Amino acid sequence: MTVLTAPAAARPPRARNRYLAGLLTGRGLTGLALVGAVALAGLLAPLLTGHDPDAQGPLALAGPSAEHPFGTDDLGRDLFSRVLHGIATDLALIFGAVPVGALLGSALALLAASHRWADVAVQRAFDLVLAFPGLILALAITAVLGPGRWPVFLVIALAEIPLFGRQLRSGILVQREREYALAARVGGASRFRVLLRHVLPNAVDPLIVQTAVALSVGVFIEGAMSFLGLGVRPPEPTLGSILSQSVGYLSTHPTFAAAPLAATTALVLGFTLIAEALNRGIRR
Repeated sequence: MTVLTAPAAARPPRARNRYLAGLLTGRGLTGLALVGAVALAGLLAPLLTGHDPDAQGPLALAGPSAEHPFGTDDLGRDLFSRVLHGIATDLALIFGAVPVGALLGSALALLAASHRWADVAVQRAFDLVLAFPGLILALAITAVLGPGRWPVFLVIALAEIPLFGRQLRSGILVQREREYALAARVGGASRFRVLLRHVLPNAVDPLIVQTAVALSVGVFIEGAMSFLGLGVRPPEPTLGSILSQSVGYLSTHPTFAAAPLAATTALVLGFTLIAEALNRGIRR
C-alpha cells in the first residue's frame, strides 16, 4: 500500500524570486520610483519646506516663485508645504487602513474556510458591505463620527475587507483540493493544520497583488472624501482637500491644482504599475 507523505509546507521556494523578478521589470521599477519619490517627499516634508502648512500670508493665489515653489492658495498658504504635508497625511491613512482591511478580510476568509456555517455568515457579511456604494458608506460613517481622520481610515479599511476576504477564500478553495493538501490530510494532519501550514501559504499570492491595488484605491477614497468635505478636517492638508479648494480657480490659477493632481496621479499610477509587475511575476 502506497502512503502519501505530506510535503513540507508553505511558500513555493521560488516565490520571493518571482516577486523580485516582477518588480525588477520596467513597469515595476517605474512604479517603485514614482511611489518612492512621492513618499520620500512626504516623509521629508518638515525638512524640505520652510513654511508652516497652515500659516496664512498676504500673497493669496500667488504664482510659483523662489519663496513659494508651487505658489500660494486662496488664503496665502504655501502650496509646496501643504502638498508635501498632504502627501504625508494621505500615506499615513492609506498604509494604516489597507493592512487592517487585509488582516480582517484574511481572518474572516480563514474562518469561512474552517467551518461551513461560518462560510455562509461571512459571505453574507461581505455582501452587505459590498451592497453599499463607497460614497454611501462614507456618508454613513461621517454622519456618525463627523469628518476627520478616523472616518477616512474606517471607510478604506471596510471597503477592502470583503475584497481581501473573497480573494483569499477563492485561493483556499482551489488549493485545498490539490494533491499536497490531500497528502497532508492522509498523513494525519488536522483540518486546521492543513489550512494554516499547507494551504494558506500557497493561496496568498493574489493578496500580494491585491495589496498594491488596494493602496491605489485608498488614494482615490481619501481624495474623494476630502474633495466632498467628508475627510480630514481643515486646515490639516490632504491632496483631496487641496484639489477641492482649487476648483474655483482652475481657469484663473491652474497652478493651484497642478501639484496635488500630479502627486495623486503619481501615487495611483505607481501603485498600479507595481500591481501589474507583481501579477506578471507571480504568473511566471
